[in-house]
Amino acid sequence: MAMTASSGVAQGAGSLPAGQAERSPFIRTTELLASYQPAKPLITLSLGEPQHPVPDFVGPVLARHIADFGRYPLAKGIEPFRRAVANWLTSRFDLPRPVDPESEILVLNGSREGLFFAAISAARYVGPRKGKPAILMPNPFYPAYGAGARAAGCELVYLPTTLANGFLPDLDALDEATLARTVAIFIASPANPQGAVASRDYFTRLKKLADAYGFMILSDECYSEIYTREAPGSALESAGPDFTNVVAFQSLSKRSNLPGMRVGFAAGDRKFLAAFHELRNVAAPQVPVPLQHVAVAAYSDEAHVEENRRLYRIKFDLADQILGSRYGYKRPAGGFCVWLDVSARGGDEAAAVRLYRDAGVRVIPGSYLSRLQPDGFNPGAGYIRLALVSDSESTAEALHRLVENLD
Repeated sequence: MAMTASSGVAQGAGSLPAGQAERSPFIRTTELLASYQPAKPLITLSLGEPQHPVPDFVGPVLARHIADFGRYPLAKGIEPFRRAVANWLTSRFDLPRPVDPESEILVLNGSREGLFFAAISAARYVGPRKGKPAILMPNPFYPAYGAGARAAGCELVYLPTTLANGFLPDLDALDEATLARTVAIFIASPANPQGAVASRDYFTRLKKLADAYGFMILSDECYSEIYTREAPGSALESAGPDFTNVVAFQSLSKRSNLPGMRVGFAAGDRKFLAAFHELRNVAAPQVPVPLQHVAVAAYSDEAHVEENRRLYRIKFDLADQILGSRYGYKRPAGGFCVWLDVSARGGDEAAAVRLYRDAGVRVIPGSYLSRLQPDGFNPGAGYIRLALVSDSESTAEALHRLVENLD
């Protein structure tokens, strides 16, 4: 793997063989644990799939619009959906101006496919670079970022996110040569897996770099509504009056406990979104119209979202009590994941095996969410990720078992 002139960030497939850099961490975990049987009834904390109740309005809205399953959906999204999203964004965030539902919103079949196709669209939209086009991403990272960058024919540049830099990419470590060939940067706030939240100042600094070097900011904000204290901001708040070079991605999976519905949106730079729409119109999955009507109801209601946050607060209160300061635990600023340092307990893979085999608790090894930096350092190694998505009783039981097993 090569290194940039001054930042030392990694480029290439990382610790996996060529062509496997985006292998699912869940499949790798299944392979790791395949030869073991849990000694206790299994509690799964590995998959970030919300388990809170589906909102009451989902069924009635679907029933009212059932006939719309007989229509091909427009790739752009129905007008009521785009208007509801624009109203929610404008009321939820301190934006420089209201979002235009006609030109600055696109419906997505969940944020994951949007993030994947956005990398391809960014490579086409930004155009030639000074050197091999590159897409930057945090390390650890959501696998869709890497898959999209590779499909776009761009070099993957991993930016290590560690305790030392607040679990966000160090913008000061980016050298001019790397920035000059950057097509896009993926940023996640709240971060997955560590829960770090980018400040407004951080987004402003990133926006200045994007404008100076002409690349896109692809801001993954799907966890923005899961927090226990202060509401996270959006990259759109620092994007200027035309949201130039900035697109935010959202989903109802976490906010509204609808992971199986696969509805989200992209919002921001209208010129980029026009190009993005052209690609999506021929290549991306469309979103069924009845599901968009459910989304209209979801984005028009905050009561179920606050109840969702209340349930997560209970579980983080339990984590505070049961974990204390063990394993470097600190209540995250956003999201529903816990990032624990088990390097003194034999490392992440060994801890994951012990917890599964002896305690019946399934977690993800942090190294499976990351790739090697050029110096051989894996920023996720030595950590395990827990998703606090089960009910509070199961969560408390799992955390007690974890402490008993690892202490």
